[in-house]
Amino acid sequence: MKPRSRPTLVRRLVSGLATLVVLAVVVVANRPMVAAGAEALHTYQINRQSYKEKFGHWARLPVPHGFRVNAIHAALLHTGKVLIVAGSGNNRDAFEEKSFRTVIYDPATDEFTEVETPTDVFCAGHTFLPDGNLLIAGGTKSYEVLEEDVEHAAGVMKIKNESPDGGPREFRKGTRLLSASGQAYLTRTKVTVPAAAKMTHGGTVMVHAGEAEVWVDAERTGDAPVVRQPAQYTLDGLTGADARNLYGVSDKITHEKQEYGGDKTSYEFDPVTEKYVRTGDLRDHRWYPTLIGLTGGDVLAVSGLDEFGRILPGRNERYLPDEKRWVAAPELKRYFPTYPGLHLMADGKVFYSGSNAGYGSDTEGRTPGVWDVKRNKFREVPGLRDPKMTETSSSVLLPPAQDQKVMLLGGGGIGESEESTRRTGIVDLDEKKPAYRPGPDLPRPARYLSTVLLPDDSVLTTGGSSGYRGGMYRGTPRSDLFNAQIYRPAQNAFVTAAESTVGRNYHSEAILLPDGRVITMGGDPLYDRSGTNAGTFEQRIEVFSPPYLFQGERPRITAGPAQVARGATARITTPDAGRIASARLVKPSSVTHVTDTDQRSVALTLNRTAGGVDVTVPGKPGLVPSGWYMLFLVNDSGVPSVAHWVRVR
Repeated sequence: MKPRSRPTLVRRLVSGLATLVVLAVVVVANRPMVAAGAEALHTYQINRQSYKEKFGHWARLPVPHGFRVNAIHAALLHTGKVLIVAGSGNNRDAFEEKSFRTVIYDPATDEFTEVETPTDVFCAGHTFLPDGNLLIAGGTKSYEVLEEDVEHAAGVMKIKNESPDGGPREFRKGTRLLSASGQAYLTRTKVTVPAAAKMTHGGTVMVHAGEAEVWVDAERTGDAPVVRQPAQYTLDGLTGADARNLYGVSDKITHEKQEYGGDKTSYEFDPVTEKYVRTGDLRDHRWYPTLIGLTGGDVLAVSGLDEFGRILPGRNERYLPDEKRWVAAPELKRYFPTYPGLHLMADGKVFYSGSNAGYGSDTEGRTPGVWDVKRNKFREVPGLRDPKMTETSSSVLLPPAQDQKVMLLGGGGIGESEESTRRTGIVDLDEKKPAYRPGPDLPRPARYLSTVLLPDDSVLTTGGSSGYRGGMYRGTPRSDLFNAQIYRPAQNAFVTAAESTVGRNYHSEAILLPDGRVITMGGDPLYDRSGTNAGTFEQRIEVFSPPYLFQGERPRITAGPAQVARGATARITTPDAGRIASARLVKPSSVTHVTDTDQRSVALTLNRTAGGVDVTVPGKPGLVPSGWYMLFLVNDSGVPSVAHWVRVR
C-alpha cells in the first residue's frame, strides 16, 4: 500500500486558519447554538465523577411556588428540618398587609410546610436555647421612609407628665401638639405617659416627671413646620393643671430619612410543635440585634435600632429561659454596631470579631476584642488588616473549637461604600495577648460571604458579592460572586470548590444539613443585572454536596444516646469502627446577615471498640454549651457519616 504523504507545515497552518475562519463564521451566525453547546459541555464536566470528587457539586432544590419566600433568617432545628423565616421579607407592602411568612423545609422528604407567623420578625435576632427551642426576639415595628418620600416633617416627641397624681395618662393616635408659633404636630400612635414619681433626696421630696416617646408628624406639608432646635409644645385641648403638667419636648422635627423601627416582641419557636410561643417582651425595641447564649443558659441581647430607628447606646439585656422573660443588664453596658459578630469562648468570655451589619457610629464599637461578661471588662484585640472594612464581613469559630481560633473573612467599607476586601484574619484566643494575624486572601474581594463548618474540620465559604448589596463594584453593575472555596485550617489555605449558579448577597444564608450537604438561600440585590432597575429578592434554593460525599462509602451510625452530659463518655455503635478517625459535635446554625453565634464544631476524644466507638464530651460549658448537636463520625478518608442528633446537658 502506498504510504500517505504528510501535509507540510505551511499547508497545516493554512488549513488551520481556514478552519478557524469557518468556526468564527459559525459562532457569529449561530450564537445561540454555540452558547447551548458550551452550556452542555459545562454540564457534562461538572457532573463527571472525577470533577465531583475534587470540587463537589451544586444542585437546585425544586421549591413549590406557594412556598417561595424571601429567606431573611434560617436555622437548623433538632428535628433535622430547616426553619426559613421571612417575616415581611423586606417588602413594605407585605408589612402593611401584615403578611408575615415562615416556611419549614424537611431535607429528608423534600417537603415544605407553612407556619403561622404572628408579628414581623423581619431582622430580629435569634439563638438556640439549651432545650432546643429557638429564641427569636425583636424585628420590625416600622419601615424606613427615605428623605425624598417624607412629605410631612416628623420627629420624636417626649410627652412629659409632672403630676404624681391621677396615674398614667393615655393619648390617642392623632393627638395634636402645638408649637409656640402655632404649628401643629400629630402623634403617629397612641401613647401612655406614666405619672410623675415622688422621690426623697436628703430629706427633700422631689418630683421626677414621667415621660414617654412617640413619633409626631407635622399637620402641614412644606418647610414651615421644620424645627432644628429643642423646643416645648402644648397638648391641644388641655386646660388648668393638666395644661401645666402635661407637655411635649422635641429636639428636632425634620424631613430627614426615617430609619427602620425595632419591635420588642419575643418568641420561642418550638421545633416539635412547629409554633411560635410568645414570651415576655424585650425591655428595649430591637431591630438588627445579636443574641448569644452564655454559659449559664441565659441569653444576652445586644445592639439594634430602637422603635424610632436610633441605635441603642450600649443598653443590653438578658433572657431568663426558666422564667420566659427579659431583664435589664445595666452591669453589661457596652456599645456595638448592629448584628455584631460574637463568639462564646471556652472560658465563658465573649469574643467580638469586629464583624457587623453597619448601623451605628463609624468609629465607636468597631474594634475587635475579648469581653469579660462577668466583670464587663473589654480588652481590644489588635492586628486586623483593613480594620475599617469589617462591615458585612463574616466571622467563624474555626474547627475544632478546642483550638479557640476565630477567622474573619472579607467585608466592606462603612455605609453604602462600593469597596470591599479579600482580607482574612485569624486570632488565637488562647494566646496571652491575642492579636489578629493575616490569613490567606480570598480569591476576590467579598462581603456577605457565608461560612459553614463541615464535619471534616474544613470551612465552606460561598456566595457574597464585591459591591454593596451585590451592586456596583469597579464599573460592574452586578458583583455577585459564584466562586466557592473550602478553607482547611490545618494547611491554612483555601482550595477551590465548584461554582454555584445562584448569586447570594445581602439577606442570604448557608447551613450544614445533617446529611453533610449545605443548603444556601436568599439574596437581596439592590439592582438588577442592568444596574438601573430595582433588584428582585432571590427565592431559588441551592444545595452543595462537598467533595467528601463522592469519595467512597460513608460510615454508618447504627445507635447512640439521645443525650449525654458534659465530661461523660457515650457509646456510638457503627459497623465501621475500625476506620473511624474522628468524631465531631457540630452545633446547628441559626444565621442571619452572615451572623451566627451558634455555629461551632467540637472534637470528641475517640476510642475504638468492637462494634463501635466510645466518645468523650469536653467538660467546659463555654466550649460545649448545653443544647442539641449533630454527632458525626468521620472515617480515615475524610468521609462523614449522616449525623446522629444528641442533646448535651
